[in-house]
Amino acid sequence: MEKIKKITKALVSVYYKEGLDDILKALHADGVELVSTGGTQKFIEALGLPCEAVETLTGYPSILGGRVKTLHPKVFGGILARRDNEGDAAQTAQYDIPAIDLVIVDLYPFTETVASGAADDEIIEKIDIGGISLIRAAAKNYNDVVIVASMKQYAPLLKILQEKGARTTLDERRWFAKEAFAVSSGYDTAIFNWFDGEAGSAFRAAADGVNTMRYGENPHQKGVFYGDLEALFDKLHGKEISYNNLLDVDSALTLIDEFAEEYTFAVIKHNNACGIATRPTVKEAWEAALAGDPVSAFGGILVTNGTIDGAAAEEIHKIFFEIIIAPDYTPEALEILKQKKNRIILRRKEEAKAVITTQFRSLLNGVLKQERDLSIQQAADLESITDKKPTEREVEDLLFANRLVKHSKSNSITLVKNRQLCASGVGQTSRVDALKQAIEKARSFGFDLQGAVMASDAFFPFPDCVEIADKAGITAVVQPGGSINDQLSIDYCNQHGVAMVRTGVRHFKH
Repeated sequence: MEKIKKITKALVSVYYKEGLDDILKALHADGVELVSTGGTQKFIEALGLPCEAVETLTGYPSILGGRVKTLHPKVFGGILARRDNEGDAAQTAQYDIPAIDLVIVDLYPFTETVASGAADDEIIEKIDIGGISLIRAAAKNYNDVVIVASMKQYAPLLKILQEKGARTTLDERRWFAKEAFAVSSGYDTAIFNWFDGEAGSAFRAAADGVNTMRYGENPHQKGVFYGDLEALFDKLHGKEISYNNLLDVDSALTLIDEFAEEYTFAVIKHNNACGIATRPTVKEAWEAALAGDPVSAFGGILVTNGTIDGAAAEEIHKIFFEIIIAPDYTPEALEILKQKKNRIILRRKEEAKAVITTQFRSLLNGVLKQERDLSIQQAADLESITDKKPTEREVEDLLFANRLVKHSKSNSITLVKNRQLCASGVGQTSRVDALKQAIEKARSFGFDLQGAVMASDAFFPFPDCVEIADKAGITAVVQPGGSINDQLSIDYCNQHGVAMVRTGVRHFKH
């Protein structure tokens, strides 16, 4: 038989009161007595509802500037007492401790205070003590007590109150307890990470927002995304976003953010750019990006840093793709792009472009964490190491190619001409193979590589790559340097009139 419990007394002490009034009125209507503190008590009384002050219950005032209000046996005894335990019942009767069946509490805004740049003293005061203790106590005793630890649980509680009054089942109480421990664990994680700073003494992470995927990387795998996609995008159209879509979307955004100055369009396939170009208009950028590999673009992820208008949408609409991401769309563009019912259209929120500075992944029996590669080379960072110096146009292309190779799977080579990807060789076990792959691909799509430039994500251990590139028409090369055989590649370039620059920064991506 389902263990149904009637709520007779509720402790309410919250920081955020939006949406609370309907719950309070429903509780009062069902005969539930309310106990509260400070501002929440005033809020309840302003609704015309009777409310007992915690100070009256405990016989003690709020002390230490509000640091101690609810930390008292008459509060925690009422929450933690096991209703079916004779010893607990005897003690609560002996000390006149009333049972508290519902706790509605939230926590001081610690993460928001840290994000505001507040001083340490202010941050410390936002470490909740009473609230977190109430949450843990009520959640532990879910057999008898309902715990509501966040505004996110207001709606489920109100639904219960409206449908069957102040009565809950064991399953419902256990669900609220689970949600409460999610709140408390995330809160403690944030506090630890603030204290730990850059020390990295332990790995702690917490993410809310469960998005269950249709499946993981493959149909036989389960997949879940934890995070708030709505904070990043407005989804304007299309089907559910998949696990693989999210991997490509992440690659698309980190790449396009490297090209903020002018209109740039990129096509992503399996986390690599198969086409990207910068042009005076979004339409021209799209056409040049598509030319980089019109075959691989099929089923790809499209991303641009400019508003998509009707003219651009007309051309984009001609191919099949999974997702398109842009800062905005004109009404005409949306009308065109929405003609395919499953096509996912995302409008990126400008305010959501906060830079993620760390990355981590699970492997073996632990977690691997690193600083994200945020190094972006500018013209001043290019060290010319050959007799021939790159032209102004070549420098522009070298920077373009170097940004692109940074976001390509290693070993990686990118070939660029006139701020357009001609081809890339990615994910190869040999740098020579990556280069050969790029050259063959560029030629298959009709690119003339004479005057193009080459970028490598890592150094050249031998001069074979620069020799192959030279014979294909490449006139300038950018690479990080660092090989004990650097001079061999430099010598070849000097002997054959190829310009080479060195950045000193390797861009491996695995």
